Amino acid sequence: MQINAASMMSHQTLMNNNANNVANVNTQDYTAKDANIGNELKVSVSDTKMPTNLSKEMPEQIPITAGFDAQAKAIHSQDNMLGTLLNIKA
Repeated sequence: MQINAASMMSHQTLMNNNANNVANVNTQDYTAKDANIGNELKVSVSDTKMPTNLSKEMPEQIPITAGFDAQAKAIHSQDNMLGTLLNIKA
């Protein structure tokens, strides 16, 4: 469950970064930030030195959301299995 939770936190950081870029699309002199998940589920954020590109940000949101949802389903399944196991032992 800890790996799933860490992955969810990484995906949340990616979602927050994309949301921030989209929210500042019309902000003068704003440069978009690029976020990537690296080793050990750590997110690195770097400055692109370019304005927000909506044709990049919006499609990126789809796999980020799917990844977050997949981790949530895995945690839910693990929780159900643990609950069942505890009910059997009781």
